[in-house]
Amino acid sequence: MTTPPARTASTADLHRVVDAVWRMESARIVGALARVTGDVGLAEELAQDALVAALEQWPESGVPAKPGAWLMAIAKHRAIDTFRRSQNLQRKTEALGRELVESKGVEEDWAAALDEVVEDDVLRLVFIACHPVLSREARVALTLRLVGGLATDEIARAFLVPEATLAQRIVRAKRTLTAARVPFEMPTGADFTARLASVLEVLYLVFNEGYAATAGSDLTRPALCQEAMRLGRILAGLVPGESEVHGLVALMELQASRLAARTGPDGGSVLLADQDRSRWDRVLVTRGVAALDRAERTAPSGLGRYALQAAIAACHARARSVDDTDWTAIAGLYEALAALTPSPVVELNRAVAVSRAYGPAAGLELADALVDVPALSGYHLLPAVRGDLLVSLGRTAEARSEFERAAGLTRNERERALLLGRARDCDGPAGLTTA
Repeated sequence: MTTPPARTASTADLHRVVDAVWRMESARIVGALARVTGDVGLAEELAQDALVAALEQWPESGVPAKPGAWLMAIAKHRAIDTFRRSQNLQRKTEALGRELVESKGVEEDWAAALDEVVEDDVLRLVFIACHPVLSREARVALTLRLVGGLATDEIARAFLVPEATLAQRIVRAKRTLTAARVPFEMPTGADFTARLASVLEVLYLVFNEGYAATAGSDLTRPALCQEAMRLGRILAGLVPGESEVHGLVALMELQASRLAARTGPDGGSVLLADQDRSRWDRVLVTRGVAALDRAERTAPSGLGRYALQAAIAACHARARSVDDTDWTAIAGLYEALAALTPSPVVELNRAVAVSRAYGPAAGLELADALVDVPALSGYHLLPAVRGDLLVSLGRTAEARSEFERAAGLTRNERERALLLGRARDCDGPAGLTTA
C-alpha cells in the first residue's frame, strides 16, 4: 500500500529532527557512556541503541520537549541493562571505586556517574578520537563519527571512499583503542600539547578537504568545512586558554568566508584575483578576526602555525582587491611561518607572496628552488605557480608546459579544467593560483 503524502512528509520531517538532535547531542552521550564503560566502541553502540529507540518511538509519542535528555536517559538504561547482564559487573563496579550492591543501587550509581560534567566528557572524546595510536585517516573518520555525529555513509561520500572501506576503518580504529587500553582521561603536560596538536591537525584536514577537494567533480565540499568549524568552535569553548585553538578557528572562519566566491555558476574554479569580494561572507570574516584577536591575547610567546596562517588570511579579508593587499606583510608572515614550521608548501606560498610584493622574478627564483624537492614531486600547485609566474614574465611557451604538467597531476576535475584552460590561454592576465 502506498504511503499517503502527508505521512511521508511527516516521517521525513521527523528524520530531519532526529538527525539534527543526534548531531548536537551524540558527542555528549557517547562521551558520558565512554567515561563509565571505558570502551568507546561499546559507548557508541549504546548511544546508537538510543537513536534507534527515538526512530521507533517518536513517530507515535512525538518529539519530547528535551530530546537530548530523552536520548541520554535511554542510553543510561541501555548501559545499566548491559552491565547488569554482564558477568563482569563486580569488576566494572570496583573499577569505579564502589562495592557490589543491590541492583537498584547499581542503577543509581551508574545514573549518577553518567550525570557528571558533560563538557569534560566531550573534550575527552575529542582527544580519544584523535589519539596518536591511530593512523591519520582513522583519526579523521573517528572524529567525524564520534564527535561530529556523521553517519558512515556521509563520511565515505565526503572522502570518496567506499562505505565498506570507511566502516572497516572505523571498526579497526575502535579495536585499536581498546587493544591499546587507551584510558578515557585528559592527557596532561607535554602529552596534552602533543595530543592537542593531533586534534588540531585532524580538524584542519577535515576543513581542507572541504575547502579544496583532492579528487572528484566538486571543487569544494562546504559541509565538511562547516563540520570542522563547528567542532573547532566547540573545542575553543572547552579550552579557551589555548591560543592555537583560537588560531585554527580564525583560520577556518576566514578561509570559509571565501567559499561562495571560489566557484562560478558552472561550478568551475575562480582564482583569488578574479573573485567578487562582495560575495565574501562578512559575518565569517568578523568572527575570524575576533578569533584571531583571542589567539593573539592568549599566545604566551608569539603566534603559532595556525594563528600565523589566520593572520595571512586576515590580510586578504581586509583588502578591497588583490592590488590593495599588503603583500609585503603577507610575505613576512610566511617567512615567520617557515621559520616556525619549515615546509616546502609554505615556501611555495611565500614565493607567491614575494612575487606580488617584489616582482615575479623574485617569486620565480624561490619557486625554482623547490623543483627538485621530493615532497613536491607530485604536487600540482608547484608547476601551477611556476606557470603563473612565467606568464607574468612573458615566457608563455614555458608556462603552457607547466600548466599542462599541473593538470596531469591534479585529481580534481574542476582544477584540471582550469589548468588546461590556462595552458590554452597563456597570454591572458596572470592570476596567482595559491594566494
